[in-house]
Amino acid sequence: MSLSACAALPSLPSKNAKSASRCCSFKKEMLDSSKTEVITPHVHPPASTSFNFDSELSQSFTFFFCLARQELSAHLVSVSSEDKLIYLTFKCFEEIWKFTTYYSMGVLGHCLENLLLDESFWLRNLKEDVSIQVSIQEEKLNLFYRSILMQEGSLFASCTSNQMFDSSTSGGDLYLEQGDIAQFEPPFLGSGWTVLCLADGARGTVIQEYNAEGPHELTLAAGDRIIIVGLLLSCLSWFTGRKEGSGEEGLVQTLLITYSCWGKKEPCDSPLNETAEWPAEAKLSPMCVAVRPVMEEDNSTETLVPLFCFLEGRDYKEDFGVMYRQSSELLSTFKGHADEEELISFFSVARETARKRRLFWPHTRLCFLLGKLCMGRSKFSQARVYFEESLCVPCEAFTDLRLLAAIFSSLAAVYSVQKKRESFFSAAQRVAALLLGFPPCIQSVAHPCVLEYILKKAILSHNTKAEAWACFLLMKHHSIWGQDHQALPFLERLLVLWGHAPSVGFLEIGKLYRRLQHPHLSLSSGRKASQHPSASLCERLNSMLLLFNNTTAPPHQLAPYLHQTLSSAAPPAGPSVQGQLLIHQLTLCLCQLFEKHNMVPEAILHLHAFIHNASAAPRTPVSALERNSTLIWLAWLHLDQHQPRTALDVLDSVLACMPEHCTSPQEGVVLNMRGIALRCVGDLQRAAESYQAAMDICQEYEDISNWAVAQANLGLLCAKAGARPLALRHLNEAVRLFSELSEEEEEADFITVLLELGQHYVTLQQLDCGKGCYEWALLLALRTNLLEKQLAATRHLCRLYGSQSPDTTMSIIYSHHQVQLLRQTGDREQEGDALEALSQLYLSLGTERAYRAALFYTKTSLGIFIDMGCKKREAHGWLQAGNIYHLLFQTELVDIYIQAAQNVALITGDTHFILKFLEAAGDIFLNSRREQDKALIFYRDRALPIAVTNGCARTRLRLCQKVSEVLLGLGLYGEALEFTQTALEISITIGERLNQRVASHRLASIFHSMEQYELAEHYYLYTLSLCPTPLHFDEETVYYVRVYHTLGDIMFYHVKEPLDAAGYYHLALAAAMDLGNKRSQLQLCTRLATIYHNFLLDPQLSLFFYQRARGLAAELNVRSSSAP
Repeated sequence: MSLSACAALPSLPSKNAKSASRCCSFKKEMLDSSKTEVITPHVHPPASTSFNFDSELSQSFTFFFCLARQELSAHLVSVSSEDKLIYLTFKCFEEIWKFTTYYSMGVLGHCLENLLLDESFWLRNLKEDVSIQVSIQEEKLNLFYRSILMQEGSLFASCTSNQMFDSSTSGGDLYLEQGDIAQFEPPFLGSGWTVLCLADGARGTVIQEYNAEGPHELTLAAGDRIIIVGLLLSCLSWFTGRKEGSGEEGLVQTLLITYSCWGKKEPCDSPLNETAEWPAEAKLSPMCVAVRPVMEEDNSTETLVPLFCFLEGRDYKEDFGVMYRQSSELLSTFKGHADEEELISFFSVARETARKRRLFWPHTRLCFLLGKLCMGRSKFSQARVYFEESLCVPCEAFTDLRLLAAIFSSLAAVYSVQKKRESFFSAAQRVAALLLGFPPCIQSVAHPCVLEYILKKAILSHNTKAEAWACFLLMKHHSIWGQDHQALPFLERLLVLWGHAPSVGFLEIGKLYRRLQHPHLSLSSGRKASQHPSASLCERLNSMLLLFNNTTAPPHQLAPYLHQTLSSAAPPAGPSVQGQLLIHQLTLCLCQLFEKHNMVPEAILHLHAFIHNASAAPRTPVSALERNSTLIWLAWLHLDQHQPRTALDVLDSVLACMPEHCTSPQEGVVLNMRGIALRCVGDLQRAAESYQAAMDICQEYEDISNWAVAQANLGLLCAKAGARPLALRHLNEAVRLFSELSEEEEEADFITVLLELGQHYVTLQQLDCGKGCYEWALLLALRTNLLEKQLAATRHLCRLYGSQSPDTTMSIIYSHHQVQLLRQTGDREQEGDALEALSQLYLSLGTERAYRAALFYTKTSLGIFIDMGCKKREAHGWLQAGNIYHLLFQTELVDIYIQAAQNVALITGDTHFILKFLEAAGDIFLNSRREQDKALIFYRDRALPIAVTNGCARTRLRLCQKVSEVLLGLGLYGEALEFTQTALEISITIGERLNQRVASHRLASIFHSMEQYELAEHYYLYTLSLCPTPLHFDEETVYYVRVYHTLGDIMFYHVKEPLDAAGYYHLALAAAMDLGNKRSQLQLCTRLATIYHNFLLDPQLSLFFYQRARGLAAELNVRSSSAP
């Protein structure tokens, strides 16, 4: 199956926005540059109904796999996103039949739209005809189709061309023409396929006299004009007709009449037009008739009079409906009998009495009832006798066509059981004629075998119109009996045969799919119905109702229905009063969907258009309260779009319409929002006055919720003005007011106030109070199942325990919860970020168990980034997994993961990113102190040439430093010298003083190791010259001690210059004394005492340093011995 999308599929936004039924809510960081929140008053909007491929391809096709198996009767093999192909397979003929039916109906594309298209797509393409077009490779499907048929054995097929088959008997060869239907039997005992012709002979047109064989037929004379009642199908032997002269109705044989249009594409087959009515099922209330025991020899008929009165009359009465339907309610129609035997006995006596007294219609109906009872007892021969007798009793024509249909359908069922083929065909043809002439007769047909015969006859005759009517009758029959599963395939086939079926057909099948638990097919059928060009306003509203009743349908899919219904509700001549109300409701619902999915400009556009059209109307049915609520919501939407001055104009117009000296709760709402708009334009004084006025009105009307909102907004305003104590007072008062409310709809605002209050406490370093506010907010969000608020509170707690009050355990707990929440929102990118952060938390624990947990979350985030196609994030994920495997000493997997990361990084083509990646890969080995030689591959062999080519001086400097460090660790001083000198040159060029000190110190160490002591002395002294003066940190003093000590050792041991060595030791001793490091002083005093005693021959200094050394040793020894 091939998919061809007509438009690029946008990324998936969050699916858990706040319900659109409330038009005012907190808005975070969007109204001005101060990044503070405002809290909007609680507005009760106009009464309206509240409706609550790329990045998602892998997950969507997981859903498609379930859909294909459960609803589309197909099995998913694989998906090729590049070629836009879905490979399916089928296991039996029924599956492929159903799938091709869905394809012919045109619902496959809609099913894929429901799965693949994200929320914003449904809202951004309302005016464009954008859809997923599905095409099937017909040749492969037909080959598959034939293969399955041949595997299942005997099959029926239609010849596509004239063909001669060899005879398997002594007779002549079998010749089949194009269109002939034949039965093919599978090979048996080495023989080939056997072909059996099913042709039923030719039929002509004659004009002749005809004498009726019963009261149900019309007696005809040559030249009589017959009016066709209902339909005449050329493939059937009978039809229902009416004499033009007498008006008498009855059954007429098709071959007895001539029709002027015969031979011209069968116009006598009345088409199924789009205005055809779907007969409604009658609601029958059974009438009770008393049954009294009567002896056969009793000649009294008084006890039978009520029964005869009930059964009398040639015309149909509604009380007969229960009897004709042959339902289990038959026995309840009659009362007073002990069992069925007594009822049969009573009917037998009544039948005989009616026969003797020539009560034709009671006699006929009693025969029918006795036949029904005999059928129920499996006495088919006796039932046949009663049914045949009921046809011969009347002396006048049947006008109760339901009775006639019930008799013939019962007779056909008996003939079918008794294998009387010719009689069955005759009875079935008559039932078909009655059903085509008078469709309500379907309620009297209890056995589907008659209807199935009609369907077979139509198929064999290649009469699609007759096949469509047969499917319709079978569907209606099974629907009457509550057999939805059996009715479904006939309704599906009817829509396929109908071609351009009307929207009502897809509505009906959508309801049937919903009852049969096929939600995606139900949605697709409703979508098909609403998109039909001839769909009326009522039908589009019914399509919306079908979506409402579907529990799997997300709210955003409602947008196309609302847009189409709005188009239908606004005729060119202008809507009526009811139409204006409907447009008002639909516009609000559509705008609420836009606002919920962060498409506020579209919501504003639609609201302005509605308000403009409503103001132009001579009379509007919308009340002033609803109109003001709509304007208040429009003002809030303008605030949401950083348009505070426009919002002020709207709010001022609302205030101008309100009475001057009569306040109302709605005025408090307007003043609250006006304060928000004034704060956004920077007029803090007037904003505070507006908030205060709103608080006074809310307090007067005891509007606690909006009072709390005004308090919170005033608190945020004070915080912006720098009055923190006043801000805390108002926020605490808002929390107190919110805590008095019990409505769950207020919890969202309460949670936002708690989070703001918590932030203020954390800013004031009152961490316990801040923690309490955050946790309170989280508990409220959990109780009310507000996903976004749970996420906000959890993020605050993660930040608190991660940096402001570090606690790794609590941070891990809340990070786990954050991942679960993000998984519910469907925001895959944020979920990947949270998983990476959780992995880092586990890595910081430094245990093997923690490393394995970190590996699990890293791999999970890696899977997300692979699905999203984020190559840079994917490369980072592979590299991080390799790093963790390195920490776990699983070296065989490290190279595999790093190589995979490198391959993904190279795909990006971003040189800067590739350099960072190669450096990070080398850092894995550099920082671990294991297999450091592998770091050279990434630093020297791969990254450094790229840095040189691109002229990245700082990157080149950093890489040279790391290469020299690795080479020094490996003892390769000659190679390290080159990179260290390069690093020194680059650092001097770009003015990196710290790197210059590092490189010069490393050069000194290299020359020291290479026994080039003069150069080593030079670079040590050069490094010291680069150190800042005066010294700021103890670490700098320690560095002086070590370098001068090293220089003294070089002069004393290698250069053999005791005097120079003594000078360096003196400098080192001075730095050690400044640092207060006794142990270093002891070492240096001992060394100086030795030099002055043995080499410089200065006994005084030698004794001084010797005594100083003994004092330090004694002091250090005392400390060592007193230590526990």
